[in-house]
Amino acid sequence: MKLFIPIFLMLTTLHAKVYYSKVEPYEMRDISSNISGLVVLADEDLVGKKLSNEPYIKIDSEIDQKDLKLLREKLMYIKSIVEINEAVLINLDESLAKKRENYKKIEPLKFKSSVEKDREFYDLITSENLYLNTRKEIQNLKIQMADLRLREAQLQRSIEDKNLVAKDFVLYEMLVKPGQVVGVSTPLAKVADVSKAILTVYLDEPDVIDAHKKVLYIDGEKTSYKISRGLSIADGKNISKYMAQIVIKSPKIFSKLVKVELRDE
Repeated sequence: MKLFIPIFLMLTTLHAKVYYSKVEPYEMRDISSNISGLVVLADEDLVGKKLSNEPYIKIDSEIDQKDLKLLREKLMYIKSIVEINEAVLINLDESLAKKRENYKKIEPLKFKSSVEKDREFYDLITSENLYLNTRKEIQNLKIQMADLRLREAQLQRSIEDKNLVAKDFVLYEMLVKPGQVVGVSTPLAKVADVSKAILTVYLDEPDVIDAHKKVLYIDGEKTSYKISRGLSIADGKNISKYMAQIVIKSPKIFSKLVKVELRDE
C-alpha cells in the first residue's frame, strides 16, 4: 500500500501536461491623446504607483474652462427668457380666447358698422400673430439651448480628455513631458490593471477539448483555477498551438515565470 501511493502520484504526474507562462497584469492599456494641446502636467514620480482620482497627465484646458463657464451663463439667461415668454404666452392665450369670443358676438350684429367689425377683426389677427410669434420665439430659443447643451457636452468631454485619470491602475510608463505639444493619437502613457493577473499558455491540440475540465497546478501546487478563455483556432505565431488564458489573484510581483500543469484529477 505504501508503494502504491507514490506510484499512483508518479503516474498522475506523468499524465499531466506542463506549460510555462509569465504572470502578467490582467490588462495593459496604451493611452493616446484624444485631443491636441500643451501638456502642463506629466507626473513621472507616479510611475510604478497605483493611480487615484487625481489626473496623472494634464493638457492645457484653461480656454475650455472659461468657454464652459460663459456658455453656462448664456444657457441660464436663455432659460430665463424662455420662462418669461412662456408666462407671456399663457396671458396671450387667455386674451386671444376672449377676443375670439367677442368677435363671434359682434360679427352677426347688424347695428355694428363694418368699420367697427373690421377693427375688431384686425385686432384679433394682430393678437393671433403676436401669440404665434411668441411661440416661434420660444421654439427658436429652445433650439439655441439644445445647440448650447451639445456644445457644453463637447467642452466637458474636451476638459475630461485633457485631465487623464485611471483610478486603481498602475502607471507603467510615462511617454510625454510637461511643455510638449501633443496631437490626436499621440501616445501619452501605459497603464496596467493589477487587480488580477493573467497567465497565457499555448496548449497542444490534445489538451484543447478538455482543457476546461482539467485541474490546474501552478508551480506544483493544486489550485481552484480553471481555464478562463480558450481558443479552438490555432495561434498565428505558435503553429499547432492553441491559446488559453487563466485569470488568477494578483501576485506581489508580476512577470515571473511559473509552471502550469493540466491534470485529470
